[in-house]
Amino acid sequence: MTESAQTVKNCITLSGSSTIICEYLNYGVNSILFQRGIYPPESFSTTQQYGLTIFMSKDEKITEFLSKVLSQAQEWITNNKVEKISLVITNAHTKETLECWDFKIDSDRENISRENGKDTTSSKDLKRIQQEIRDVMRQISATVSFLPLLDCVCSFDVLIYTLRDMEVPEQWDNTEGVFIQNAQAVQLKSFSTGLHKMTTIVNYKMNL
Repeated sequence: MTESAQTVKNCITLSGSSTIICEYLNYGVNSILFQRGIYPPESFSTTQQYGLTIFMSKDEKITEFLSKVLSQAQEWITNNKVEKISLVITNAHTKETLECWDFKIDSDRENISRENGKDTTSSKDLKRIQQEIRDVMRQISATVSFLPLLDCVCSFDVLIYTLRDMEVPEQWDNTEGVFIQNAQAVQLKSFSTGLHKMTTIVNYKMNL
């Protein structure tokens, strides 16, 4: 393979970077919903991604909801308008927030290149990115070893935290930030596309 062909292969644009992030979010959220027992195990099927077996919801309402949210998130991430995305798990009866998974997005300037005045791109190898994501996914699966048992009926929502000057579409509602009383936080590993850095943090309520 020539040097120029190698450069094209490893060229990640802002749009490509946001696609990688939202793909991770889709697999990550589904994995959390399964690992935390939000829905019955039989409502999930398995797929292979990042060299791992990942559980994905078969519920059409859930897949459609996540598709719509992440599609909008991808557009905003490409335009650097998103600070973080949160998966919020609440007690379905009391509406109390029990867990909040924060996916923080920061600009990264690792492996950046500019050619002929084109937009900024990353030359970071895709295999390396996927290895980093695989490490995070493994940590998500391992969280069941220390997170408190969710022994009540739970529901979930996904919140997108944008910059304050963002013009939000009419079909989206503004909401306040999530607060968990007596909370504990654990930060998982991060991964980077070279343009964006994604850090995953789980905040959970102690003494359920």
